[in-house]
Amino acid sequence: MPDTMTIFDRRSVRRHRARAAPQIEFHGFLFREVAGRLAERLEDVTRRFPCALDLGCHGGEIAGALAGRGGIETLVQSDLAPEMARAAARKGRPSLAADEEALPFAPASFDLALSALSLHWVNDLPGTLLQLRQILKPDGLLLAAMLGGETLRELRTALMEAEIAEEDGASPRVSPFADVRDVGGLLQRAGFALPVVDKDTIPVSYPNALALMGDLRAMGETNAVHTRRKTASRRSTLLRAAALYEENFADAQGRLTATFEVIYLTAWAPAPDQPKPLRPGSAQTRLADALGTTERPAGDKTGRG
Repeated sequence: MPDTMTIFDRRSVRRHRARAAPQIEFHGFLFREVAGRLAERLEDVTRRFPCALDLGCHGGEIAGALAGRGGIETLVQSDLAPEMARAAARKGRPSLAADEEALPFAPASFDLALSALSLHWVNDLPGTLLQLRQILKPDGLLLAAMLGGETLRELRTALMEAEIAEEDGASPRVSPFADVRDVGGLLQRAGFALPVVDKDTIPVSYPNALALMGDLRAMGETNAVHTRRKTASRRSTLLRAAALYEENFADAQGRLTATFEVIYLTAWAPAPDQPKPLRPGSAQTRLADALGTTERPAGDKTGRG
């Protein structure tokens, strides 16, 4: 399988963000939440990062969440949609329109690269990670978050079942998302050092499925899969999906939960003085001694008999 596949229609991604930009301050709750969680992770790092990049800045949520963390003196914001970049620049911070797949920055430009919920729309994720590593200074930090495979699983199930029932077939209606193991491998392939990948789940409650769909549209997070059906959804399909969502996923109060799985990426641009893992077989202490147990040759039975 080739590294680069055209999964997403990037022009549609840009249009969706442009449409959402004027009201993003009122609908960007998920971006604010994840930006806050990313900013909190900087508290565990003693380094200072004078020059930082916010890649896929949306309405400037990361800038609002930093609150002096990381010793950042200059934060450059960029977004695929010029309209979003302008929305993020309203508070006087540097901002520009830039494609995540073709970064317009010189090598070793930044001490820190941040990205909150933008990388899951990238077709060439290996290439984007490689570019991020190149624009970081030696020992620069990448701290990013992207949506993972369990995101919107309830909506995906309801839409698929409704479309099969109403239209005798199903088309991609919710974007495919990455897996934790895949992302960790991509960081290593991109040449990052000390990669760490973990995940978190954010449940969001809605009164009904149509409210969820409206929120996704208002955030610019609607379907942009290249192979999606280009015609408008049938009213009967949407109503059937809403009913199935409520039937299968409503809580005791009748509200619906939408699951957002967030994958966090932490990695460093290589530098000569970074800690490095020991060579296999170079340990000076036996594991059995550390655990206070008796070492047994491979194949020995440990049970009583």
